[in-house]
Amino acid sequence: MASHPKALKNIKVTPLASESFGVRSMCTFIETPDTAVLLDAGVSLCPYRFNLPPHPIEFNKIRQIRKVIANAADKAAVITLSHYHFDHHTPGYQDWVVNWTDDDKTARQIYQNKILLIKNPKQNINVSQKQRAERFQKTTGKYAKTMQAADDKTFIFDNTKLRFSEAVVHGAEGGMLGWVIMTNIEYGGEQFMFAPDVQGPMSIRTTQLILESKPDLLMIGGPPLYLAGFRVEQSQIAQGIQNLSRIVEAVPMVILEHHTLRDEFWRSKLETVFLKAQKANHDLITAAEYTNQENIFLESKRRQLFDDHPISAEFKQWVTTLTNKKIAKPPI
Repeated sequence: MASHPKALKNIKVTPLASESFGVRSMCTFIETPDTAVLLDAGVSLCPYRFNLPPHPIEFNKIRQIRKVIANAADKAAVITLSHYHFDHHTPGYQDWVVNWTDDDKTARQIYQNKILLIKNPKQNINVSQKQRAERFQKTTGKYAKTMQAADDKTFIFDNTKLRFSEAVVHGAEGGMLGWVIMTNIEYGGEQFMFAPDVQGPMSIRTTQLILESKPDLLMIGGPPLYLAGFRVEQSQIAQGIQNLSRIVEAVPMVILEHHTLRDEFWRSKLETVFLKAQKANHDLITAAEYTNQENIFLESKRRQLFDDHPISAEFKQWVTTLTNKKIAKPPI
């Protein structure tokens, strides 16, 4: 998996899972001469989009990426967890529809004997994520070598610095989705910044923190265009686009991922942002493009997948069992 020609020289950044790879995730593997860090070791599928469950092609993709994440975890010394949504961490129970997990085997393989640097499970956290955090600590977390809240803290590994932000909002100020922490990884005069689920960022404070950090390379979760007008106010989307425009003018290379790419027409809707980056002679690309791969957008094309690739009778029968609490692995 070759990286972009303008990739950092001293910090190796390898995106492993993302919407441009066909799944919900921002999982990224970072290597410096001192250590290896796995950021947000989770991957999920949307259980229903366009009133359709995931297509078998999507299930094959998450199955493939689960193996990629597990292999990276074998090499990692440190694993981070920015917040407790399931596309950003791996839960320790069986779930074949959303998370592609087998009891706690999947999670144990990822987190066992690792240094876990996690979003504070007790402060700046909403109810649903607090419940997930408690469950994570009691189940998967018990396999870790150590586990520490990382909010607004810095950790040193020889000449590599991991600097975590204060808790910032998951989207717009005053929203109901909780908080996340961003990660800066510094080595050899270079800096990579990881800003998951900031949704733009919509928040002025989050935008300021990113601009003040002055990263050489930024991976960011962009505005949720596909939710505009019914789950997210148009004004909030507009604010996210405006803040993202400021960022691409300041940061030499931005990897734009996550919520933004769930909209089939994301590129045209962000035309003004691309023009800002182009004018500054900066790069604005997807994770797939960073790794010199073709974008594979599956969720936003789910209707087309079902039209172009008819499902088997066996899969149709499996779909009728989706309301079962302990559903079997899909026949793919």
